[in-house]
Amino acid sequence: MSAQIPLSLRWPSWLRLEQFDASGASQGTTAALEAAARDAQAPWVFVSGPGGSGKTHLLVGTCHAAQTCGRRAQYLDIGELAAPRAERLRALGGSDLLALDGVDALAGTPADEHALFDLYNRCRAEGSVLVFAAAAPPALLPLGLPDLRSRLAACVQGRLKPLDEGARRALLQARAAARGIELDEAVLDWLFAHQARDLGTLTGLLERIDRAALAAQRRVTIPFLRQLLAAPR
Repeated sequence: MSAQIPLSLRWPSWLRLEQFDASGASQGTTAALEAAARDAQAPWVFVSGPGGSGKTHLLVGTCHAAQTCGRRAQYLDIGELAAPRAERLRALGGSDLLALDGVDALAGTPADEHALFDLYNRCRAEGSVLVFAAAAPPALLPLGLPDLRSRLAACVQGRLKPLDEGARRALLQARAAARGIELDEAVLDWLFAHQARDLGTLTGLLERIDRAALAAQRRVTIPFLRQLLAAPR
């Protein structure tokens, strides 16, 4: 996924709020994001959790939900911004909803922190809604700008934890079944042993498997996966 998803790009079909398994989220997290997607007066939201807990899924899903309501939405991964990052942050604007992923990437860099602080205040003045995501909540980020920390801490706080392996297997199997793909237990065992186990990576891989299996008119088996993943992309 690129650092910035333009308004005209269709959001990946598997990243929807309704497809998020909320069993690893604190109570009210998805409801707060749904409100932010549809209501310009909704409280802003800060989602935190370790890698693989679903932060990007939720932010992209919120953007998609906003667009289905006729609102302009934009997603940005701060960690993927090229230098000078502060200038690029200050250039943002024009969206009804702006989702900023990877906020922890700018913590400790004064120029970047000040740029986010200025963007926060500008979006508040312009009536845009901001949603944020980082590996840790604001109180635990190494932010040097107290005013930025206090503003981020004032957002609705959503906490995430990764799903256990059993839940991830079941979710991947269900997403595959929705595409007409059968992933038996042996195939799942092989995938979890040979690929990254976070849902984002596995779901992206499922897209590739789906296209290849359809083109080859083949069942998804371990030999098929070995051949597919050994081939250049």
